[in-house]
Amino acid sequence: MRNGILIIAMLSIVLVCTGTVAAGQKGPVESMAEGLVETVATGCEKELLAYCKDVTPGDGRILACLYAHEDKLSGKCEYALFDAAAQLERAISALSYVASECGDDLDKYCADVPAGGGRLLDCLDKNEKKVSSRCKQALKDTGLK
Repeated sequence: MRNGILIIAMLSIVLVCTGTVAAGQKGPVESMAEGLVETVATGCEKELLAYCKDVTPGDGRILACLYAHEDKLSGKCEYALFDAAAQLERAISALSYVASECGDDLDKYCADVPAGGGRLLDCLDKNEKKVSSRCKQALKDTGLK
């Protein structure tokens, strides 16, 4: 699989997000991460059972297992990994755009709000009348509002 290292690196970010999902706090980012994990779990089900069933989940071990067996992955699994990486890349771009456009508003109105679980988006929503038009547009463009 070409780009195997890139895909593994990008999907490792998902594993960081899933720790928050497991903790029960589920915001838009955590929901996205859960969807990406499901994409890989469904697309690579055969490989996960054949090569990685004894691997303890966490810290990227499952993805490392898939990477170790990359020469044996089916086209379906390769596509699932590629698709998840592409989805993740789009999500990261969208979040970067929102962070850039809403940074001043977040500093001004939400500095004391901890990240995660959709709390920052809720804060921006509560302060909607004061939030800049640039931030509102970024939220609309990305579907976060």
